[in-house]
Amino acid sequence: MFTPHNAITMQASRLLSILMLLQGRGRVSAQALAAELEVSVRTIYRDVDRLSASGVPIWAEQGRSGGFQLREGWRTQLDGLTVPEAEAMFLAGLPGPAADLGLGEALASAQLKLRAALPPEWQDDAQRVGTRFHLDPVDWYREAPPVDHLGTVARAVWQAQRIAVRYDSWQGVAERELEPLGLVLKGGTWYVVARSSASRPARTYRLSNILELTPLEQAFKRPARFDLADYWRESTRRFEAELYRGEARLTASPRGLKLLGEFSSAVAAASRRSARPDPERPGWSLLRIPIESTAHAAGQLLRLGPEAVVLGPRDLRDRMQALASEMAALYA
Repeated sequence: MFTPHNAITMQASRLLSILMLLQGRGRVSAQALAAELEVSVRTIYRDVDRLSASGVPIWAEQGRSGGFQLREGWRTQLDGLTVPEAEAMFLAGLPGPAADLGLGEALASAQLKLRAALPPEWQDDAQRVGTRFHLDPVDWYREAPPVDHLGTVARAVWQAQRIAVRYDSWQGVAERELEPLGLVLKGGTWYVVARSSASRPARTYRLSNILELTPLEQAFKRPARFDLADYWRESTRRFEAELYRGEARLTASPRGLKLLGEFSSAVAAASRRSARPDPERPGWSLLRIPIESTAHAAGQLLRLGPEAVVLGPRDLRDRMQALASEMAALYA
């Protein structure tokens, strides 16, 4: 239920956000603040008036390049942080990825400073997060790939410095010069998003496939509108769309349907979305799932054992029959 207390809390959080945006970015227009905080421009003007009335020195400049800004040299202290926000910062700063990047010591120091800046009654609550949550991004029975070059790549990303690499791809080993734009940790594996030149699109490189790496003296100019999160979402969507080139029809028991949920996210989503009762097998479900190829799908679907039956396409069904016959002969 939305209450007056909720409204006051939201307003206080928004006022703090405006203050932090102005402190971090300098001059910001009312339109940009409204878009950032997802409110109307009129709300921004009211909030700025409230901040000014409370003693915050905000200056407004009119005109096309105008906006709001804090008086030069004025900064707020970190006393507007709420307990959940402080806990979130400790949770976001879990040590695993930071240690991989060579930032473990810096993270510990930053958390000590953050804790010291909090009111005494909040300090234990915020620090307790690190003792009750642990991030382990690697799946069961798997080891994280080596990250020998992670620190060097991270510095090159931060300093916008070109690198030369020997890279082992599915096409073979090649030597390339890259402009590293960002790092991504996905499922326990580190990737670097880079481009070979300003005129070429960004691509994704797996760090464990880098055989040799040499930082170069040349700097490069980052593309102004490049957004790493947007790039990653689009690239993973495109990768999955290109990866699955076919479709399989099957019927599965309740346990088989559950096991399909442990396949890739695309297979799990498709099986849930398409499942409908199988009139010939009570309790079983007819469904459709995307597949890469006949050989790959057959190997994957063997994991279901007797909990599923492939109905089509014909070449996949024939492949499953052949594999089943070969296994039966081996165990005869």
